[in-house]
Amino acid sequence: MMQAPRPASREEAPVLDLTPLNQGAPLGDLAKSLRSACETIGFFYVANHGVPQSVVDGVFDATRRYFSLPMEDRMRIKIDDRFRRGFMPQGINQHPGYAPDIKESYEFALDLPLDDPDVAANLPLHGPNRWPPEHPWLRTAAEAYFDGTLALGKRLLRVFAVSLGLDEGFFLQYCKKPMVQTRLFHYPPAPPVQDDKAFGVAPHTDYGMITLLTQDPIGGLELRKRDGEWVGAPFIPGTFVINLGDMFKVWTNDVYVSNLHRVVNRSGKERYSIPTFFNIDYHTPVACLPS
Repeated sequence: MMQAPRPASREEAPVLDLTPLNQGAPLGDLAKSLRSACETIGFFYVANHGVPQSVVDGVFDATRRYFSLPMEDRMRIKIDDRFRRGFMPQGINQHPGYAPDIKESYEFALDLPLDDPDVAANLPLHGPNRWPPEHPWLRTAAEAYFDGTLALGKRLLRVFAVSLGLDEGFFLQYCKKPMVQTRLFHYPPAPPVQDDKAFGVAPHTDYGMITLLTQDPIGGLELRKRDGEWVGAPFIPGTFVINLGDMFKVWTNDVYVSNLHRVVNRSGKERYSIPTFFNIDYHTPVACLPS
């Protein structure tokens, strides 16, 4: 059986207080702390992030309620190949070399009408969201969370820019129609981990800019340090976990790292987590920064 790793220390996965960002104060010290985390493990927490706790509580309540619905009900809006919106049953998502992930999800993104020129041009991941009309509470809670994390992602990009010696608005110029996707994840109770190829989510790096994650108190997110040790990312109330995607490695010539991480539900209980994957506009030229 795979042993649970020790929890990460605050030095290994620091908690950054976003109060200076919220108050319009100088961002130098905050950006310095962010840069240190990005150069070492590619993960950090943010507190005082500006997303109301009522919005977070609301989306978790709706997520638990949704995944308690009968499978037949959820399958009515199974995820589509074109827009990648809707319910994804367990067993579809699989990382190379591993068993399919032991999770299911409901996925939505920036809501664009069919007559939007980028939707009409069939750009990947551009399109309208899909919601079960008989469960309006899901859309209400999910859209509030999406709007909150979209705004938080844009605020964080200002700190990232300062951390790299750029103008605060450097990345925001590429957020006219950002490719942002949120997923409501449900990890069913699973037996103790016996198979080193079977995970809630197998070890991987995210491929985009940044991921903003809220997890429930059960935890289960695990990070691999640069020395190869795996550590747990503990639940910290009132925070988001932020991690870098591979795109920041390109921007920074591998100075900022996108880190391997995985999810293991060892609790024997149902686990829920809600990531927002923040990516910039489709047509953005991504290349190593001059600095």
